[in-house]
Amino acid sequence: MIRLAVKKPTTIEDARSQLQTAIGVEFGTLPPYLYALYSIPPQTNPESNQLIRSVALQEMIHMCLACNILNALGGNPVIQVQQYPGPLPGDIGPNNTPLTVHLYPFSKEALAQGMAIEEPVDPPDYQVMTATLLGETGPKAVTIGEFYGALDLFLSTLPPTAWTPNRNQIVDNQFFPGQLYAVNNYADAHKAITQIVSEGEGTNEGTKKGSKEGTQYNPIDFQDQPAHYFRFGEIFHERVLTKDLANPLGYTWGPARIEVTWPPAGHIMADPGQHDFSHEPPAAQAAQAACNQTFSLMIEALQRAVEGVEGALGEGVRHMFDLRMAALHAFTVPLNNGQVAGPAFLHVPTVHGDK
Repeated sequence: MIRLAVKKPTTIEDARSQLQTAIGVEFGTLPPYLYALYSIPPQTNPESNQLIRSVALQEMIHMCLACNILNALGGNPVIQVQQYPGPLPGDIGPNNTPLTVHLYPFSKEALAQGMAIEEPVDPPDYQVMTATLLGETGPKAVTIGEFYGALDLFLSTLPPTAWTPNRNQIVDNQFFPGQLYAVNNYADAHKAITQIVSEGEGTNEGTKKGSKEGTQYNPIDFQDQPAHYFRFGEIFHERVLTKDLANPLGYTWGPARIEVTWPPAGHIMADPGQHDFSHEPPAAQAAQAACNQTFSLMIEALQRAVEGVEGALGEGVRHMFDLRMAALHAFTVPLNNGQVAGPAFLHVPTVHGDK
């Protein structure tokens, strides 16, 4: 569960700062999810591949929507790259103790981390995996859903003059039709925030806080798909989330199975950013360099997109697919110790257009 120790926004500057934090959180989840996705052995785990891929693409959409809101409020979004292992932006975790996020290969550990990040504030009892990575919650901390809720409440108080229509909005129907749209006013911002929270956590609208009695948590997002937390849960439990009218909570894990083939533990390196590749074979060094270059090109294209450069989002999406191909190759190149390693997600500044 992501918990951000933040104050409720009272000024537009507060809102801009918190939106930048939200952008960092949304983008910061992308490398861990992609590392798990790209490390799935070829020709295996098709259902897991589709579920994780869908989450990763929606995280990019969420980041772009947060950028659209910030741009509409006169701010200037920045796509910042972080180190792994390390905390996501903001004071995350119990009593301001950061939740350390790792680059784990496809494994139970990777799925448990994904569930910990996406866990809703008041998860239903059919949830089996609890936030064991976090411990007890600090009194000032809020989940990402509550974070967005407080931000949405403040934005609802702003006058129409606070919004600048069509300022650096990211709209590219070629890639995300119907999911990515311009934010020109509060109604658009509210729609975007609702989408972000629904797709990540599901909803508990209508429930009485602190009590599940007589209510049902809704794990389904606005597109009638399980929210991110529950998509990771399906893989972790190897069971399909199933509507169960006989269950007071409305859903159960299973009985239908998701077939998961877990790769051998230890074959794929976790947190490759901590490894010194200078002593590895030339082929391994070249594979890492290719991953770093394609990731850097993706970052720089996304930054141009949030600055209003037309077509830059499509360029960034194409570089994401290039990154996938570079990562798949890297996972086939052995290191001196017999392991393999995927992308460390390091930003090496490039000259725009260089390949």
